[in-house]
Amino acid sequence: MHLLNLGILAHVDAGKTSLTERLLHSVGVIDEIGSVDAGSTRTDSLALERRRGITIKSAVVSFAIDDVTVNLIDTPGHPDFIAEVERVLGVLDGAVLVVSAVEGVQAQTRVLMRTLQRLKIPTLIFVNKIDRRGARYDGVLRALRERLTPAVVPMGRAVGLGTRKAAFAPGRVPVDVLADHDDELLAAYVEGTLCEDRVRAALVARTREALVHPVFFGSAATGAGVPELIAGIKELLPRADGDPEGPVSGTVFKVERGPAGEKVAYARMFSGTLRTRDRVPFGDARTDARDEGRVTAVSVFDHGTDIRGDAVPAGRIARLWGLADVRIGDAIGEPRKAHGHFFAPPTLETVVVPGPDTDRRDLHLALGQLAEQDPLIGLRHDEVRQETSVSLYGEVQKEVIQATLAEEFGLAVGFRETTPLCIERPAGTGAAAEFIKKGANPFLATVGLRVDPAPPGTGIAFRLEVELGAMPYAFFKAVEDTVRETLGQGLNGWQVTDCAVTMTHSGYWPRQSHAHQGFDKSMSTTGADFRGLTPLVLTEALRRAGSQVYEPMHRFRIEAPADTLGALLPVLAALQAVPQTTETRGESCVLEGAVPAARVHALEQRLPGLTRGEGELESGFDHYAPVARGDVPSRPRTDHNPLNRKEYLLNVTRRVGG
Repeated sequence: MHLLNLGILAHVDAGKTSLTERLLHSVGVIDEIGSVDAGSTRTDSLALERRRGITIKSAVVSFAIDDVTVNLIDTPGHPDFIAEVERVLGVLDGAVLVVSAVEGVQAQTRVLMRTLQRLKIPTLIFVNKIDRRGARYDGVLRALRERLTPAVVPMGRAVGLGTRKAAFAPGRVPVDVLADHDDELLAAYVEGTLCEDRVRAALVARTREALVHPVFFGSAATGAGVPELIAGIKELLPRADGDPEGPVSGTVFKVERGPAGEKVAYARMFSGTLRTRDRVPFGDARTDARDEGRVTAVSVFDHGTDIRGDAVPAGRIARLWGLADVRIGDAIGEPRKAHGHFFAPPTLETVVVPGPDTDRRDLHLALGQLAEQDPLIGLRHDEVRQETSVSLYGEVQKEVIQATLAEEFGLAVGFRETTPLCIERPAGTGAAAEFIKKGANPFLATVGLRVDPAPPGTGIAFRLEVELGAMPYAFFKAVEDTVRETLGQGLNGWQVTDCAVTMTHSGYWPRQSHAHQGFDKSMSTTGADFRGLTPLVLTEALRRAGSQVYEPMHRFRIEAPADTLGALLPVLAALQAVPQTTETRGESCVLEGAVPAARVHALEQRLPGLTRGEGELESGFDHYAPVARGDVPSRPRTDHNPLNRKEYLLNVTRRVGG
C-alpha cells in the first residue's frame, strides 16, 4: 500500500471543502455529500465553521484510490488563517490548488501558488464551478498562465459551460510546455519520433518535480471532472517516502484538546516508526529547548476516519496522546531541517476586553489554549494594567476568536481598536557595563554588552568577546536568555530585532561557604544576579545606540476599471498608500505599490465603492519601513521597566540602588 499526503488549497469560496466532500463520496467513504451552506461537511467540524461556511482549522480525512492511501488535508482559504496553511505545507507530498471558473485567479490564489512553487510541492490545479453562470475556460486558462505560472498543462477542455450539463472532456496532453522542461522530449518532437507513452511519462516526471502543473476542469457540485482529477492524483503525484526502519523523525502540524482536556498532537512521520509507550524527545528544532515524553496512545487515518493503532510508520499522519507540553511546529525524534515561516508574520494587534461577567483568569487560560493551537497568534499580558493583547492577521480572525471564546469557553469578550505591530531596530552602536560592587550595582555580577545594528531579516545574534571558560556556562546562558527576553520590548515598547548583542565584560564571585555553615548567598553569585543585571545593562546600551521604530508595510496590487483611476488615487494618498507602478490594459488598469498595514482594512472597505464593485485588491506583508509621519508610536511596557532604574530595582530586588 502506497501513501500520499495531499493538501487542498484555495482562495476563500473557491469550493475546496465542497471538492473534498465530492472526493470522499466518489471513492465511497461517505454515502451523502455534505453541504457547506447547510453546515454538514465532513471536514468543517467546528460549530463556527459550519455557521460561517468557511474553513478555519485544517482537517485530515483518509481514503483509498486503488492501492494508494490518501491522507487529504482541507485547509482554510481566508487570508486571516494563513498560519493554518503554513503548518500544513511542511507535511505534504502533493497539493491540489482549486480555482473558481467564475472568479478566476484571486489574490490568495497567487500567494498560495508562489509558496507551493518555492517549496517545490507537486501541484495539480482544479478549476471548479464550470456549471455556474459566468464560468469561463479560455479566460481562466489565460489568467493561470499570466498570473500564476506559464507552466500549466491543460488535460482537456470544459464543455457546456454555465449549465448543469457542463462536463470535462479529456484531451491529448500538449507537448509545448513539457518540451520546455525536457530536452529529450523536445528532440523526439523535432525528429518526429514522439509517442503518447513518452509524453505521458514526461508529464508524470515533470509534475512530480513540480516543474509543470496539470489543469483539470470540473464541478464539485455535479461531480464533473472529479473522476479525471482522482485519476490524476493517483498517477501524477509522488508517494510519501521515508525509511520505517530509520531513526524516528516527525513534525507536529496541529494540536487540539481532547474531551478530557488532554493535548492531542497531529504529526507527520518522515522516518522511523513511532510506537505506543515509546519515549521520544520533542521540541523546537531551532533551539536546544527539548522535552521528552511517553506516547500513551496512537491513532492513524484510514478509510475516512482515524483508528487506534500501536505504531505509526514513516509516511503516515497520526494523532498522538501523552506529549503534554507539545506545541505546533515541534520536531519529534530527530529534527529535520528547519523550514522557517513560509508566510508573513501577523502585523496587527488588539487588546481583548473581558465582558462584565467574564473572569480575567479564565480568559487568560482560554487565550493560552488558543495560542497553543496557533503559535503565530502571540499573547502579550500586561500585569500592571491586567490586559492581554493578541496579534492578528485581520479583522475576520478577531471575530473568530470572539466567537470561539464564547462557544467553547463560555467567555464574552470585546476588542479595542486594531493597531499595527511595529518593531524597533538599533539606530547605531551603543555599549554599557556594570561591575561587581562598583557604583550602584546591587548584583554580584559583572556584565558588559554592546549593541550593533544588523541587516534586516537577520533577527538577534548573541556573541562573546570574553572567553567561554571565564565563568560557568550557566551564567553565560542566563545572560543570553535574558538578552533575548529583554529585547522583546525596546525603548518604545516594541520588539527589537535585526541586531547583534556582544558580551564584552563578565565576572562573578565563586561559591562561598563558612566552616560548619551552609552556602553563603551574600558572597556567592547565582544565575539570578545575571538575570537581574542584564536588562539594566542592555537597555542602557540600547539607549546609547538609539532605536528607530518601523511599521509593517503591505505590498498591494489593485486591478480596476481604467476610468476609476481618478477616484482611486486621492483615496490611496489619504490612506498613505504609495503607488509605484501603473499599467493600463485595455479598459482596466493595474496599480502596484505599498500601503501601511494599518490602512489595508480601510482600503478593502473603500475599494468596491470607488470601482463600481469591479476592483480587485491583492495585498500582503512586504517589509517594515521607518515611521515617517506623526508621533512615533509606542506601546506600554509589561516588564519591570529597566528604563527606569529606581522602579526596576524596587520591583526586582525590593531595594533602591543608585
